[in-house]
Amino acid sequence: MNSIIKPRLEHLAEAPIPTRSGTFRLLVFRYDDPSAHPTLSDEHVALVLGDVSGQSHVPVRVHSECLTSEVFGSLKCDCKEQLDAAQALIGERGLGVLLYLRQEGRGIGLANKIKAYALQAHGVDTVEANERLHLPVDARQYDVAADILRALGVRSVELMTNNPEKQESLDRLGIPVVGRIPLHTGVNPHSEGYLSVKRDRLRHLLPGDLGRTKH
Repeated sequence: MNSIIKPRLEHLAEAPIPTRSGTFRLLVFRYDDPSAHPTLSDEHVALVLGDVSGQSHVPVRVHSECLTSEVFGSLKCDCKEQLDAAQALIGERGLGVLLYLRQEGRGIGLANKIKAYALQAHGVDTVEANERLHLPVDARQYDVAADILRALGVRSVELMTNNPEKQESLDRLGIPVVGRIPLHTGVNPHSEGYLSVKRDRLRHLLPGDLGRTKH
């Protein structure tokens, strides 16, 4: 009897969802990734506006979950602001995809992220905190993003990101990135150190003054 191999990407559910930026299709996928941290969810979300199948130059945001900012309003990072800005831009264009990947804490999981926060409260930066915990600085992978974009029929993307690694990863995974849309959302006194590390140690394409006029 032939064994049935479960597909790595599985489409679980879909429904329209009205938002301030328009009515999107919300699609839920399960992705089987044995290399992911065991505490992370294997369910990921695509918010899709318009008919993206067969389209090129589709505005796309590949966004990783951040419970602390998106739910509890933490000011330590710019994740919520980037999420909101990306969704608003897609709404303005009337076409695009927002991928919400369940990769909390850059892929190390919520508990480890909060352990890193505790170290940061004593003066170490985000990179040093992960290193002291013997964790990867960034454990995220973007295979799931590439597979979802292929499943949606997207031919090429304009990627909303400040992170060159995302662009390089999608290109390596066979998703042509034909343009980059910066997401500079400003800085506050609590996020300035975090954003400086992104710029100076993690290659993120952020301005020298980090947008201080947006305090």
